[in-house]
Amino acid sequence: MIQKIIISLLTLNVTLSAFAYQKSDGVKPENFVIENKNINEPYLSGLKKLRQKELPVTANNWMVVTANPQASKAAAKILDQGGTAVDAMVAAQIVLGLVEPESSGLGGGAFLLYYDNNKKTLTSLDGRETAPSKVTASMFLDDKGNPISFMDAVVGGRSVGVPGTPALLEDAYTRWGKISWPLLFEEGIRLADYGFIVSQKLSSSVKKQLSSIKKVARTKDYFIPNNLPIKSGQMLSNAAYAETIRKFSKYGAEIFYSGEIADDIIATVQGHNQNPGVLSKNDLSSYKVKEREPVCAFYRDHKVCGMGPPSSGALTISQILGMIENFDLSELGRNNPESWRIIGDASRLAFADRSLYMADSDFVSVPIEGLLDKKYIKNRAKQLERKMSIPVINPGRPNTKSSLTYSQDISIEFPSTSHISIVDTYGNALSMTTTIESAFGSRLMTKSGFLLNNELTDFSFVSHSDGKVIANRIEPGKRPRSSMSPTIIFQKNKPIYIIGSPGGSNIIGYVLSAIIALIDWDMNVRQAVSAPHAINKFGTYNLEKNTTMINIKKPLEKMGYKVELSKFFSGLNIIKIKGNISGASDPRREGVAIGG
Repeated sequence: MIQKIIISLLTLNVTLSAFAYQKSDGVKPENFVIENKNINEPYLSGLKKLRQKELPVTANNWMVVTANPQASKAAAKILDQGGTAVDAMVAAQIVLGLVEPESSGLGGGAFLLYYDNNKKTLTSLDGRETAPSKVTASMFLDDKGNPISFMDAVVGGRSVGVPGTPALLEDAYTRWGKISWPLLFEEGIRLADYGFIVSQKLSSSVKKQLSSIKKVARTKDYFIPNNLPIKSGQMLSNAAYAETIRKFSKYGAEIFYSGEIADDIIATVQGHNQNPGVLSKNDLSSYKVKEREPVCAFYRDHKVCGMGPPSSGALTISQILGMIENFDLSELGRNNPESWRIIGDASRLAFADRSLYMADSDFVSVPIEGLLDKKYIKNRAKQLERKMSIPVINPGRPNTKSSLTYSQDISIEFPSTSHISIVDTYGNALSMTTTIESAFGSRLMTKSGFLLNNELTDFSFVSHSDGKVIANRIEPGKRPRSSMSPTIIFQKNKPIYIIGSPGGSNIIGYVLSAIIALIDWDMNVRQAVSAPHAINKFGTYNLEKNTTMINIKKPLEKMGYKVELSKFFSGLNIIKIKGNISGASDPRREGVAIGG
């Protein structure tokens, strides 16, 4: 057993400002270098405090960064025992599904990028959820043909897609795993059986979602026992989850797609009294993880690679980087409003294309080559050659052999999700973004102890507009468009940065800003995850409140932007591989980097 990290509790709050170890039979204390971090500081004071600590965690052999210290610890144990990045990812995801259930878990889906250092290959796996075979184009419309409210669609079985995470974990392990499969579940089983420490994030998430959680009895009983919401610092166990992952460790992912647990998923979805879904046994048994071609594009002297459709992340980021490459952001500097005018309007141009063209490429023609064509991007970038904001943004017309007659989509993605970045001792690298969509997903908890996703609300609620089809409309077997952006950046054919973040459609902006910070503004990974945000997707410029971004508010307004100060919930987890390995996790959340 790995040495137990003893977490001091101050007024029932989890504080990771110091670590101690109990002597045990696994890992020596000096083998771990752990991010020094207080995860219970209030948002603003904690952000300011953590930004003063600009040194990342460094190590020589391996590094893991996840959204929760208990998940990072589980992964670190596996890496220290000689496991691969995938081995560690499986252990981390199993624990995340327990300690951060509002964000990801076995009832959701994920996108995975994996660099195999031995073969020098990059592979992307699509474990995104799929729409059941009985979905209809009108399922999110009322009797008058108008879209129902988002929350009316979310809570209950109607929003649940076929989970892909269990299948993805097994598929990735089959390809790249090394350590015995059952060992990857030991820490998750122990925590589920004997209890884990409830984090501030989980506690506050429960409070924010009280009304919707209370609508589902089993979910309410777990998160609000005796009508008292779980609190930060308390111990919480989940016997049903422990039994589920025991079975997973013994029988593999098949138990989620046929048999007792599959029956439990179907009964939970179809049995919701007010908003039942149409998920069936056939939908579960026919689910497949798909290997996709990574989307890569050059920026400066780096090659930026990510997940292709149904993710819009890599395509949109690549377009933005292609446009801003025409400008010397390094010379302009990070604090220059002109830099943010260029970045903001390039983002708007790319998001206009995203809204029109990007969806599941198995169902619609996504003009990937046309959207990334250098001539097309350069022509789009000409609109940035002005000193004021672009007054009206329209989608472009990329070259393609297919007829593109789509109408723009305005589907919603809420800021939940989680991200895992790992480098192992063999030089393999992994970036995985994982989700159940909005906080607590559909709010449906199975008897098996995990929450089910609400990914079907990532589709457009309407299928047509202005007489044209919407690319991201719902169809049987289709995977909804996502903004998840797991990213691996190469320099001289070697991986140098492993990046990703949660955050709904803001994920694209978070990852983009980190890339620019690392490449153009020469920040280390700690500085990059902590840097204040400025995001513009559709016209309004959102600047992170109580940060130095306030200094560019008036200059941006003079350029013609509507500007709002906002609170952001990014969760960037970044690793750099150059000489030694360095890692850092976003101070806005509770993530921790551990290296060895």
